[in-house]
Amino acid sequence: MFTQFFGNYLLNRDLVSPENLAEALSKQKDTRLKLGVLAINSGIMTAAQVDKVHAEQQRVDKRIGDIMVEMGYATREQIEELFKTQPSGHLLLGQALVDGGYMTNAQFEQALASYKAENGISEADFYTPGENSTNKLVNQFYKFRNDSNVKYLTGYITLLLKNLVRFIGDDFTPLDAGYISEKICANCTGQRIEGKLKAVTIIDADENSAIEFASRFSGESLSAYDGYTQACIGEFLNLHNGLFAVNVSNEKGEELQLQPQSLYRTLNLSDLANAYIIPMCFSFGTVNFIISM
Repeated sequence: MFTQFFGNYLLNRDLVSPENLAEALSKQKDTRLKLGVLAINSGIMTAAQVDKVHAEQQRVDKRIGDIMVEMGYATREQIEELFKTQPSGHLLLGQALVDGGYMTNAQFEQALASYKAENGISEADFYTPGENSTNKLVNQFYKFRNDSNVKYLTGYITLLLKNLVRFIGDDFTPLDAGYISEKICANCTGQRIEGKLKAVTIIDADENSAIEFASRFSGESLSAYDGYTQACIGEFLNLHNGLFAVNVSNEKGEELQLQPQSLYRTLNLSDLANAYIIPMCFSFGTVNFIISM
């Protein structure tokens, strides 16, 4: 999850373009994590030192780890530990951006350090994020502090991010949320939540993005935006809302009921009270999650 917000950080700082970020996201699963990025991330070496090692590697026929040791930038033991590093999304994304020529090692080093410092994120958070730090990051990013349902919203979106990674894929970047003032939704899938908390939840996407989203969730290769595709999207929404209802019951002792999923041929979203639109930019397109509480 911290990886996904790192992508947004790069966008907001104009360090990468939306097109370059989308391309890097699509390639990160096939990206091989290189020793230089690992060394920068661990703090063993600076980006300038990594660049010097790469320059030396163009001159001599030696492995990069051996060059790092010979130049005095790392010990043999440190190199061995780097090889054991578990690949993480933020490192693979950074490597894909560097490989694509969209960022330099120095820009990646500075951006990652600034992102961690500004949001109080540790390296461990990228691998095993704590619940408190996750909720804090979500709440800061979406700025829900003044909303009366802030705890529900934060919990709903935190769970949504986890479920997207789990069931759809991690190649997405959250975009800034906004209140809905005027928007017509065509062929979108929705579900109402009833109980002490009343909510309307909707998934909206263009046809191509909807097909790919449904394909990933179903594990099938879908090619048409038809009733089955729409049903798959509805099942994801039902699954997510069901897990949210369980969390609310466990944490607050409040029972929520889910209404059957609905396909809205045309829906004027401005009719929804206190509705947020939460865009998620995947490598295949943008999927909007709309929440009215």
